Amino acid sequence: MVETLMTKAGLARGAGVALWRQIASALEADISGGKRQPGERLPTEAVLTERFAVNRHTVRRALEELEARGIIRVEQGRGAFVAEDVLDYPLGPRTRFSETILRQNREAAGRVLHIAEIPADAQVAAGLRIRRGRPVLRVARLGLANGRPLVLGLHHFPLPRFAMAAQSLTQQASITVALAACGVADYRRHSTRITARLPTPEEATHLMQSRSRPVIVAEALNTDPEGMPVDWTLSCYAAARVQLVMES
Repeated sequence: MVETLMTKAGLARGAGVALWRQIASALEADISGGKRQPGERLPTEAVLTERFAVNRHTVRRALEELEARGIIRVEQGRGAFVAEDVLDYPLGPRTRFSETILRQNREAAGRVLHIAEIPADAQVAAGLRIRRGRPVLRVARLGLANGRPLVLGLHHFPLPRFAMAAQSLTQQASITVALAACGVADYRRHSTRITARLPTPEEATHLMQSRSRPVIVAEALNTDPEGMPVDWTLSCYAAARVQLVMES
């Protein structure tokens, strides 16, 4: 007969259920029971280790299980948080980040990470319909909702037509405003190709997510009213926070 020992934290040692599973169940019960609210930060691993009288590896395994099931989200350098509702992000002919976020009663913000002039590689050249090696302006921009990163976009603008975009983006992190500064008052999404993969270390850091969580990758071409390419973008969306909605 196997003896079951109940710990002070309520874990049953020797009951045939791994301790990390019992910890995951206990934390999930806290969340589903309303003790932890959406967006609330969970106690640190050190605090949970003390609460359940186990080692950090056991606590970390429990958190990994909850993250894999979408119950919590883990942000690198910040800790674990109760997962909020996933945000709908429509992809239509006139996709605008700020407008989309504001329509869902969230605060939209953008942050330009870097701006550089580079020669177009094969992928960028094909996206913009230009010759390989032609100069383009590459802009890395992080889109946030309520202070949380949702998408990391690498925008590519053909030069010299959009040379003024660099100056505009140093003053305001808006792609729409930057294109308007270059004479493009309106633009439409011509095409979108969507895939999924694991993030690179840099992408995971910017999106504040685990490298084990996938990202949704969208290659999009925007054109002006005459059908000329103005922006080819490679966007990485945090899949745990965003679901893309295709609009006709």
